[in-house]
Amino acid sequence: MMETELIPGAALVGMAGEGAFHPSFCSPEADVILGAKNHTLFRVHSWTLKTTSGWFRSLFSMPQQNPLPNNPDTINLDEDAYTLESLLLMICGLPINPLTTYDEVDALLYAAEKYDMPGPVSLVRVLIMTPPLLDQPLRLYAAATRCGWEEEAKHASAQSLALNIYAPEHQPILRKLRTGAVLDLLNLHRDRREGIKKRLNEQPFVTGSTTASCPRCRWIIDHHTWRELKYKVVMEMDVRPLGDTVVDIGLTEWPEAKACWDAKCPNNDCTCVLYDKVETLRLIRDCIDSLPKTT
Repeated sequence: MMETELIPGAALVGMAGEGAFHPSFCSPEADVILGAKNHTLFRVHSWTLKTTSGWFRSLFSMPQQNPLPNNPDTINLDEDAYTLESLLLMICGLPINPLTTYDEVDALLYAAEKYDMPGPVSLVRVLIMTPPLLDQPLRLYAAATRCGWEEEAKHASAQSLALNIYAPEHQPILRKLRTGAVLDLLNLHRDRREGIKKRLNEQPFVTGSTTASCPRCRWIIDHHTWRELKYKVVMEMDVRPLGDTVVDIGLTEWPEAKACWDAKCPNNDCTCVLYDKVETLRLIRDCIDSLPKTT
Protein backbone atom coordinates (compact mmCIF):
# COMPACT_ATOMS: atom_id res chain seq x y z
CA MET A 1 0.00 0.00 0.00
CA MET A 2 1.36 3.43 -0.95
CA GLU A 3 1.14 6.05 1.76
CA THR A 4 -0.53 9.24 0.57
CA GLU A 5 1.43 12.43 1.14
CA LEU A 6 0.03 14.44 4.08
CA ILE A 7 -1.11 18.02 3.83
CA PRO A 8 1.07 19.89 6.37
CA GLY A 9 -0.85 21.11 9.41
CA ALA A 10 -4.11 19.32 8.51
CA ALA A 11 -5.95 17.58 11.33
CA LEU A 12 -7.72 15.19 8.96
CA VAL A 13 -6.75 14.56 5.36
CA GLY A 14 -8.80 12.53 2.89
CA MET A 15 -8.95 12.22 -0.87
CA ALA A 16 -11.63 10.65 -3.00
CA GLY A 17 -10.79 7.11 -3.99
CA GLU A 18 -7.69 6.78 -1.84
CA GLY A 19 -6.71 7.16 1.78
CA ALA A 20 -4.61 9.75 3.51
CA PHE A 21 -2.99 9.15 6.86
CA HIS A 22 -4.02 11.11 9.92
CA PRO A 23 -0.99 13.16 11.05
CA SER A 24 -1.21 11.86 14.63
CA PHE A 25 -1.40 8.24 13.46
CA CYS A 26 1.08 7.85 10.63
CA SER A 27 4.10 6.21 12.25
CA PRO A 28 5.59 3.56 9.94
CA GLU A 29 6.42 1.52 13.07
CA ALA A 30 2.73 0.87 13.74
CA ASP A 31 1.67 -2.51 12.40
CA VAL A 32 -2.10 -2.00 11.92
CA ILE A 33 -3.91 0.39 9.57
CA LEU A 34 -7.49 1.34 10.38
CA GLY A 35 -9.63 3.00 7.73
CA ALA A 36 -12.47 5.41 8.49
CA LYS A 37 -15.47 5.49 6.19
CA ASN A 38 -14.27 8.73 4.55
CA HIS A 39 -10.97 7.01 3.60
CA THR A 40 -8.82 8.63 6.32
CA LEU A 41 -6.25 6.07 7.53
CA PHE A 42 -4.81 5.55 11.01
CA ARG A 43 -1.64 3.60 11.79
CA VAL A 44 -1.92 2.04 15.25
CA HIS A 45 0.14 -0.52 17.16
CA SER A 46 -1.65 -3.84 17.45
CA TRP A 47 -0.51 -4.12 21.08
CA THR A 48 -2.46 -0.93 21.92
CA LEU A 49 -5.58 -2.24 20.24
CA LYS A 50 -5.34 -5.66 21.87
CA THR A 51 -4.87 -4.28 25.37
CA THR A 52 -7.65 -1.67 25.19
CA SER A 53 -10.28 -3.40 23.06
CA GLY A 54 -11.95 -6.74 23.55
CA TRP A 55 -13.13 -6.68 19.94
CA PHE A 56 -9.62 -6.24 18.51
CA ARG A 57 -8.20 -8.74 21.00
CA SER A 58 -10.59 -11.35 19.65
CA LEU A 59 -9.88 -10.31 16.06
CA PHE A 60 -6.11 -10.64 16.39
CA SER A 61 -6.42 -14.00 18.13
CA MET A 62 -7.85 -15.51 14.92
CA PRO A 63 -5.51 -17.22 12.44
CA GLN A 64 -4.59 -14.77 9.69
CA GLN A 65 -2.06 -14.23 6.98
CA ASN A 66 1.05 -12.29 7.91
CA PRO A 67 1.32 -9.18 5.74
CA LEU A 68 4.66 -7.61 4.93
CA PRO A 69 5.92 -5.44 7.84
CA ASN A 70 5.95 -2.29 5.73
CA ASN A 71 2.66 -3.05 3.98
CA PRO A 72 0.05 -4.14 6.58
CA ASP A 73 -3.52 -4.86 5.61
CA THR A 74 -6.12 -2.15 6.17
CA ILE A 75 -9.05 -2.85 8.50
CA ASN A 76 -11.94 -0.73 7.28
CA LEU A 77 -14.34 0.43 9.99
CA ASP A 78 -17.78 2.04 9.93
CA GLU A 79 -16.86 5.13 11.95
CA ASP A 80 -16.19 8.56 10.45
CA ALA A 81 -12.72 10.04 10.79
CA TYR A 82 -13.54 12.36 13.70
CA THR A 83 -15.13 9.60 15.80
CA LEU A 84 -12.29 7.18 15.09
CA GLU A 85 -9.74 9.89 15.83
CA SER A 86 -11.42 10.66 19.18
CA LEU A 87 -11.49 6.98 20.09
CA LEU A 88 -7.86 6.36 19.19
CA LEU A 89 -6.63 9.48 21.00
CA MET A 90 -8.24 8.14 24.16
CA ILE A 91 -6.80 4.64 24.01
CA CYS A 92 -3.34 5.89 22.99
CA GLY A 93 -3.03 8.31 25.88
CA LEU A 94 -2.87 11.39 23.63
CA PRO A 95 -4.63 14.76 24.23
CA ILE A 96 -8.27 14.07 23.51
CA ASN A 97 -10.78 16.01 21.44
CA PRO A 98 -13.23 18.10 23.46
CA LEU A 99 -16.79 16.80 23.36
CA THR A 100 -19.15 19.69 22.64
CA THR A 101 -22.32 18.01 21.36
CA TYR A 102 -24.30 14.91 22.23
CA ASP A 103 -24.11 13.80 18.62
CA GLU A 104 -20.36 13.39 19.21
CA VAL A 105 -21.00 11.70 22.55
CA ASP A 106 -23.46 9.21 21.08
CA ALA A 107 -21.19 8.33 18.16
CA LEU A 108 -18.19 7.86 20.47
CA LEU A 109 -20.14 5.76 22.99
CA TYR A 110 -21.55 3.58 20.24
CA ALA A 111 -18.08 2.93 18.82
CA ALA A 112 -16.51 2.33 22.24
CA GLU A 113 -19.23 -0.15 23.16
CA LYS A 114 -19.03 -1.88 19.79
CA TYR A 115 -15.27 -2.41 20.08
CA ASP A 116 -15.48 -3.23 23.81
CA MET A 117 -13.29 -0.32 24.93
CA PRO A 118 -14.06 0.46 28.61
CA GLY A 119 -11.41 3.19 28.78
CA PRO A 120 -13.12 5.62 26.38
CA VAL A 121 -16.51 4.85 27.93
CA SER A 122 -15.19 5.87 31.37
CA LEU A 123 -13.71 9.08 29.94
CA VAL A 124 -17.01 9.98 28.27
CA ARG A 125 -18.76 9.37 31.59
CA VAL A 126 -16.60 12.07 33.16
CA LEU A 127 -16.88 14.51 30.26
CA ILE A 128 -20.68 14.50 30.05
CA MET A 129 -20.80 15.98 33.55
CA THR A 130 -19.00 19.13 32.37
CA PRO A 131 -20.17 22.16 30.34
CA PRO A 132 -21.45 22.47 27.66
CA LEU A 133 -22.90 18.94 27.88
CA LEU A 134 -24.23 19.41 31.41
CA ASP A 135 -26.96 21.83 30.34
CA GLN A 136 -28.77 19.25 28.18
CA PRO A 137 -30.43 17.09 30.83
CA LEU A 138 -32.56 14.93 28.53
CA ARG A 139 -29.60 14.00 26.32
CA LEU A 140 -27.55 13.35 29.46
CA TYR A 141 -30.38 11.22 30.87
CA ALA A 142 -30.57 9.24 27.63
CA ALA A 143 -26.84 8.49 27.62
CA ALA A 144 -26.72 7.72 31.35
CA THR A 145 -29.68 5.33 31.37
CA ARG A 146 -28.43 3.52 28.28
CA CYS A 147 -25.02 2.97 29.89
CA GLY A 148 -26.36 2.18 33.36
CA TRP A 149 -24.80 5.25 35.03
CA GLU A 150 -27.12 5.69 38.01
CA GLU A 151 -25.66 8.83 39.59
CA GLU A 152 -25.53 10.67 36.27
CA ALA A 153 -29.09 9.58 35.50
CA LYS A 154 -30.32 10.90 38.85
CA HIS A 155 -28.54 14.19 38.28
CA ALA A 156 -30.07 14.50 34.82
CA SER A 157 -33.55 13.67 36.07
CA ALA A 158 -33.25 16.40 38.71
CA GLN A 159 -32.10 18.88 36.06
CA SER A 160 -35.03 17.89 33.83
CA LEU A 161 -37.47 19.33 36.37
CA ALA A 162 -36.82 22.74 34.84
CA LEU A 163 -38.26 21.47 31.53
CA ASN A 164 -41.73 20.84 30.23
CA ILE A 165 -40.97 17.36 28.93
CA TYR A 166 -44.35 17.21 27.22
CA ALA A 167 -43.36 20.02 24.86
CA PRO A 168 -43.01 18.98 21.18
CA GLU A 169 -39.30 19.84 21.00
CA HIS A 170 -38.47 17.15 23.60
CA GLN A 171 -40.43 14.32 22.00
CA PRO A 172 -37.64 13.10 19.65
CA ILE A 173 -35.21 12.41 22.48
CA LEU A 174 -37.91 10.86 24.70
CA ARG A 175 -38.77 8.44 21.89
CA LYS A 176 -35.18 7.19 21.92
CA LEU A 177 -35.25 6.29 25.63
CA ARG A 178 -35.89 2.72 26.68
CA THR A 179 -39.37 2.20 28.09
CA GLY A 180 -38.34 1.91 31.73
CA ALA A 181 -36.24 5.06 31.61
CA VAL A 182 -38.92 7.23 30.04
CA LEU A 183 -41.56 5.92 32.46
CA ASP A 184 -39.32 6.75 35.43
CA LEU A 185 -38.89 10.28 34.14
CA LEU A 186 -42.59 10.80 33.42
CA ASN A 187 -43.47 9.42 36.86
CA LEU A 188 -41.07 11.83 38.55
CA HIS A 189 -42.66 14.83 36.83
CA ARG A 190 -46.19 13.54 37.49
CA ASP A 191 -45.47 12.72 41.15
CA ARG A 192 -44.32 16.27 41.82
CA ARG A 193 -47.46 17.73 40.27
CA GLU A 194 -49.77 15.30 42.06
CA GLY A 195 -47.79 15.68 45.27
CA ILE A 196 -48.29 19.42 45.50
CA LYS A 197 -51.95 19.02 44.50
CA LYS A 198 -52.52 16.58 47.35
CA ARG A 199 -50.69 18.69 49.91
CA LEU A 200 -52.60 21.88 49.05
CA ASN A 201 -55.85 20.04 49.79
CA GLU A 202 -54.71 19.05 53.27
CA GLN A 203 -54.28 20.84 56.57
CA PRO A 204 -52.99 23.40 57.42
CA PHE A 205 -54.27 24.76 54.08
CA VAL A 206 -57.93 25.64 53.62
CA THR A 207 -59.91 22.48 52.85
CA GLY A 208 -63.52 21.36 52.75
CA SER A 209 -66.57 22.93 51.17
CA THR A 210 -66.69 25.90 48.83
CA THR A 211 -68.15 28.12 51.56
CA ALA A 212 -67.00 28.72 55.10
CA SER A 213 -67.17 31.28 57.88
CA CYS A 214 -64.94 34.25 58.62
CA PRO A 215 -62.70 33.29 61.55
CA ARG A 216 -63.45 36.64 63.22
CA CYS A 217 -67.12 37.50 62.63
CA ARG A 218 -68.46 34.16 61.33
CA TRP A 219 -69.77 35.85 58.17
CA ILE A 220 -70.23 33.47 55.23
CA ILE A 221 -67.21 33.61 52.91
CA ASP A 222 -66.20 31.83 49.69
CA HIS A 223 -62.65 30.57 49.22
CA HIS A 224 -62.73 30.95 45.42
CA THR A 225 -59.53 33.04 45.33
CA TRP A 226 -57.65 30.29 47.15
CA ARG A 227 -59.05 27.61 44.84
CA GLU A 228 -57.98 29.60 41.78
CA LEU A 229 -54.48 30.04 43.21
CA LYS A 230 -54.21 26.32 43.98
CA TYR A 231 -55.21 25.49 40.41
CA LYS A 232 -52.61 27.91 39.06
CA VAL A 233 -49.88 26.37 41.25
CA VAL A 234 -50.72 22.83 40.07
CA MET A 235 -50.77 23.88 36.41
CA GLU A 236 -47.41 25.62 36.78
CA MET A 237 -45.92 22.51 38.40
CA ASP A 238 -47.15 20.51 35.42
CA VAL A 239 -45.10 22.55 32.92
CA ARG A 240 -42.15 23.27 35.24
CA PRO A 241 -42.13 20.75 38.09
CA LEU A 242 -39.00 22.24 39.63
CA GLY A 243 -41.35 24.70 41.33
CA ASP A 244 -38.97 27.66 41.33
CA THR A 245 -41.33 29.82 39.26
CA VAL A 246 -44.08 29.15 41.78
CA VAL A 247 -42.22 30.28 44.89
CA ASP A 248 -39.94 32.92 43.37
CA ILE A 249 -42.39 34.65 41.04
CA GLY A 250 -45.88 33.20 40.93
CA LEU A 251 -46.97 33.52 44.54
CA THR A 252 -46.16 37.21 44.52
CA GLU A 253 -46.84 38.32 40.94
CA TRP A 254 -49.63 36.14 39.54
CA PRO A 255 -53.05 37.84 39.39
CA GLU A 256 -54.46 34.80 41.19
CA ALA A 257 -51.94 35.28 44.00
CA LYS A 258 -52.60 38.99 44.37
CA ALA A 259 -56.35 38.35 44.47
CA CYS A 260 -55.83 35.73 47.16
CA TRP A 261 -53.69 37.94 49.40
CA ASP A 262 -56.11 40.85 48.96
CA ALA A 263 -59.17 38.74 49.85
CA LYS A 264 -61.09 40.01 52.88
CA CYS A 265 -64.25 39.19 54.72
CA PRO A 266 -67.21 40.70 52.81
CA ASN A 267 -68.68 42.00 56.08
CA ASN A 268 -68.05 45.76 55.99
CA ASP A 269 -67.84 45.80 59.76
CA CYS A 270 -65.08 43.19 59.73
CA THR A 271 -62.91 43.17 56.54
CA CYS A 272 -60.61 40.56 58.09
CA VAL A 273 -57.79 39.44 55.80
CA LEU A 274 -58.59 35.83 54.95
CA TYR A 275 -55.14 34.43 54.14
CA ASP A 276 -51.75 34.86 55.77
CA LYS A 277 -49.46 35.53 52.80
CA VAL A 278 -46.13 35.05 54.56
CA GLU A 279 -47.12 31.82 56.27
CA THR A 280 -48.82 30.41 53.17
CA LEU A 281 -45.74 31.12 51.04
CA ARG A 282 -43.57 29.36 53.61
CA LEU A 283 -45.82 26.32 53.73
CA ILE A 284 -46.01 26.01 49.94
CA ARG A 285 -42.22 26.32 49.67
CA ASP A 286 -41.82 23.58 52.28
CA CYS A 287 -44.25 21.36 50.36
CA ILE A 288 -42.32 21.79 47.10
CA ASP A 289 -39.01 21.15 48.87
CA SER A 290 -40.38 17.86 50.23
CA LEU A 291 -41.36 16.46 46.83
CA PRO A 292 -39.23 13.73 45.13
CA LYS A 293 -36.31 15.24 43.23
CA THR A 294 -34.82 12.37 41.21
CA THR A 295 -35.85 9.13 39.55
